[in-house]
Amino acid sequence: MSTIRTVLLDAAAQRSDGVAVRWKSEGVWRTWTYGDYLKKTRNIAEAAGKLGVKPGQRVAMMMENRPEWMVVYLGLACCGIEVVPIDARLQEREVAHILNDSESCALFASGKLWPLISEIEGGLAALKHVVLLDGVFSETKKADGVRHHDFAALLASAEADAQRPDSFFDRNVPAEGDVASIIYTSGTTGRPKGAMLTHGNFTSQLEGAFQYFTVRTSDNFLLVLPLHHAFAFTGNFLVPMGAMCEVSIVENLRTVSENMREVSPSILLAVPLLAEKMHNAIIAKVRKNPVARLLLAIGLGKVVGKKVIAGLGGRLRIIICGGAASDPAMLRNFTKFGIKSLEGYGLSETAPIITLAPENKIKFGSVGRPLPNCEIRIASPNAEGIGEIQVRGPMVMKGYFHNEAATAEVFDGPWFRTGDLGKMDAENYVTITGRKKSLIVNREGKNIYPEEVEMVVNASPYILESIVVGYHAASEKGERVGIIVVPDMDRIGEDHKEKGQSLSDDQVVALCKSEVQRMAREIAEYKRPRRILVRFEPLEKTTTQKVKRYLYSMPDTED
Repeated sequence: MSTIRTVLLDAAAQRSDGVAVRWKSEGVWRTWTYGDYLKKTRNIAEAAGKLGVKPGQRVAMMMENRPEWMVVYLGLACCGIEVVPIDARLQEREVAHILNDSESCALFASGKLWPLISEIEGGLAALKHVVLLDGVFSETKKADGVRHHDFAALLASAEADAQRPDSFFDRNVPAEGDVASIIYTSGTTGRPKGAMLTHGNFTSQLEGAFQYFTVRTSDNFLLVLPLHHAFAFTGNFLVPMGAMCEVSIVENLRTVSENMREVSPSILLAVPLLAEKMHNAIIAKVRKNPVARLLLAIGLGKVVGKKVIAGLGGRLRIIICGGAASDPAMLRNFTKFGIKSLEGYGLSETAPIITLAPENKIKFGSVGRPLPNCEIRIASPNAEGIGEIQVRGPMVMKGYFHNEAATAEVFDGPWFRTGDLGKMDAENYVTITGRKKSLIVNREGKNIYPEEVEMVVNASPYILESIVVGYHAASEKGERVGIIVVPDMDRIGEDHKEKGQSLSDDQVVALCKSEVQRMAREIAEYKRPRRILVRFEPLEKTTTQKVKRYLYSMPDTED
């Protein structure tokens, strides 16, 4: 399986009538088969060709989880076009940066995102085409130098040519080393960086993952996490396609339990927050039942588990957690109920899986072993064996798009520096102990880079400088975002002197907090500071004027 294209072609050849994806529309569950996948893929590829897109160029996608996400991706990537998946919840400023930086020449997006896109499209030099789903555009027309297309109409115009032997799909075949996705992840410069991931990066993940847990053609993966995220993309899209089994898309986070009972998934990929909610609901019911408590206490959890699994659709056998640290007690409890609970570790830059717990030899508290085709070394370990986790193998990205300096910074020869601290035992099980870099990981497993938030906040005329730090609430595993800001007293004094005002310290604090909240509207909600502290002294710096981050922290809270 050298490319994503070959994975698709194998599935379509061997299980043409097998269900590939299931989703709910207007109250009814609908399906596409692998044969449908291939037909729609060819059609979208032809449509991209009609737009003038060439292999090696970038095309962006911005949509919520839906079946069209999957076939649009395949239609582009399977012809050598580099796909730039964008989080549909980002703000205008963030989307504009990704589109500009990636030099995307076209954008496929959900219709509901048109208000955002219409505000930024005129300022995007490389963007030539916007293709919207959901019937927003009634006709093809040009505005702000960008041509607008209706998705359904564009596909209809390409349908006949897509089936010809000289179709765009047949003429353009990507190689293993060609870039398939450019996934943007925030970086230490404060600007998101585009990790260039090749077809080989992704397909190597399948070869490794299938050695650690069994996937059958009869399995049904439940898709809850967003597909633009590397974890969901590989684990909830490519792995099922490689196994030629089914994926069921939940309607939304509020309907997860209901949808599980309707579609009976057998494998669930989850961030700890989702798994914890499921676990806590189950444990609350067990505690109310004396018989269930007794059975669990005497080691007969699987007897209780039959009822638990029945409430989750009746077939759930594996939960895989990633994206943030999981509570070992939670994973242990799921396993007692008869649901194997695996934890893994990875990064966007590694497509993303680095380690995974083998389903038949789980060590709770560790994130598993390196995939069979992945090498790990612990760089400069201390007396306890803890050092930076560095990775080498076919899953490691090509580099950051148009950013040689950032690429050089994260490589030590062939070894990728993860920036995470950990140790490895005699059986090669990895335990994560901390982070070398300042990355904040929230409860949902989302990465927040302080520098990105600081750059946005510091654009306020009343904020001199700031530092973003993570803190914990007693009831949560992940981190929350906090910020310490220093007011620009000179600017505040000048502006308010003109108004005949003189602000007290309390009023300055209130002004700074208001400014942080105002500026943070430009970034995604999960990146916005939850706590704001104001200090009147400048932040301490090195001789090169870099803030000494290690000096600053924020106390944990009870709530």
